[in-house]
Amino acid sequence: MSDTIAAIATASGVGSVAIVRVSGNEALEIAKKLTHKSTLKSRYAHLCNLYDTDNELIDEAIVIWFKAPYSFTTEDVVEFQCHGGSIVAEEILKTILSCGARLAEPGEFTRRAFLGGRIDLTEAEAIAKLIEAKSEDAAKILARQMKGELKRFVEEIKEQLLRAIAFAEVTIDYAEEDLPADMVESMLHQLDSIEKKIEEIVSSSERRRGLIEGFKVAIIGKPNVGKSSLLNRLLDYERAIVSDIAGTTRDTIEERIRIGGHIVRIVDTAGIRKSLDAIEKIGVERSINAVEQSDIVIALFDASRPWDEEDEQIHSLIRRYRDEKSFIVALNKTDLPKKLDDSRLLPYHPIELTTDNKAAVIAKELQKRLAKMAQGDEILLVSTRQIEAVKRAKEAIEAAKEPLMIGELEIFTFHLSEAIKAISSISKPVDFNDIMDKMFGEFCLGK
Repeated sequence: MSDTIAAIATASGVGSVAIVRVSGNEALEIAKKLTHKSTLKSRYAHLCNLYDTDNELIDEAIVIWFKAPYSFTTEDVVEFQCHGGSIVAEEILKTILSCGARLAEPGEFTRRAFLGGRIDLTEAEAIAKLIEAKSEDAAKILARQMKGELKRFVEEIKEQLLRAIAFAEVTIDYAEEDLPADMVESMLHQLDSIEKKIEEIVSSSERRRGLIEGFKVAIIGKPNVGKSSLLNRLLDYERAIVSDIAGTTRDTIEERIRIGGHIVRIVDTAGIRKSLDAIEKIGVERSINAVEQSDIVIALFDASRPWDEEDEQIHSLIRRYRDEKSFIVALNKTDLPKKLDDSRLLPYHPIELTTDNKAAVIAKELQKRLAKMAQGDEILLVSTRQIEAVKRAKEAIEAAKEPLMIGELEIFTFHLSEAIKAISSISKPVDFNDIMDKMFGEFCLGK
């Protein structure tokens, strides 16, 4: 980390303030060159003129120097808070690069914070995901993770596994010592408890993944049932073409919309029906894929038309996925004379929609479903990497049980060591000196 790096830290576009950040051994000297000042006080906001390499004025800005190691990256860091807009910030960055810094790679400031010991991997991932958070609940969860919530969970599991290994190591190397007679039963109980915690967290994280990525909602129904009209009403503008011609929508249309405290990806699908038209058939296939990939499915039925084979196709999709997906079944056009026999839909408690109320009714129901899906006090694993690491740890714990029961303690400790490596990879690599510290800390073996 000997290079000094620099980058614009604020989003591109017009704004009142832009921030250019510099980190590394030369950060302070570069700041002095731009400000024409001989000294800067650490952690103090200086109002300075900034000059380029030709000594021409770029801007008047606030300059703050964070002396190492009391900065985010643990290196010398200087922030230039200039007037917003891309031109001024780019001119400052260009001058900084000409003074010897290099352009930072994506995520490099956070990487240096990790390598410098300021944060661990759980906090680094929380920072990245917080920027992308698609709900208020996600932002709150990620803020807690930035304060070490997930790290504490990892350390708790690691501590329990180290304790189990310590017992086994003592049994192997100090068999003559007095050890608890019910050790195997106690250790199995402990492993079962750890597995249960892991299963609950993985299940909750997979169920609530939409908190981070954004929940996905698909609108399905036969052609001309009112899917595109519903999408337009929810968005409050004419996004999809609406006509009386069946099959107008031939491909999926995806937009983002805020429902309560969540940013939702809502998908208008092609009408699902049997068709000889090659393009329409592709659209129908994509509609079915949208159901498979969605968290919530809005299934629309036209109350003003008799039940037909196309309605039955939608009904079969509901039956197929009802245990996996949250379905909102809705009868559209109920302000027209009713011709639909909806008896098949009664188990799904269909809601009634009219031209005037459908956006409000659906939005309210979506908000209720989203709130339910977001519920949970369990810690949230925010990435596939974290989920896979926890799953590997669970598999290793399960593999350790049989050798424990038959007294193969070397194999038992090998599997638990693999579990520790897996769970620790979520935050930072494990130091197996911890095992020896734990072993001799728990037992007075130097009698």
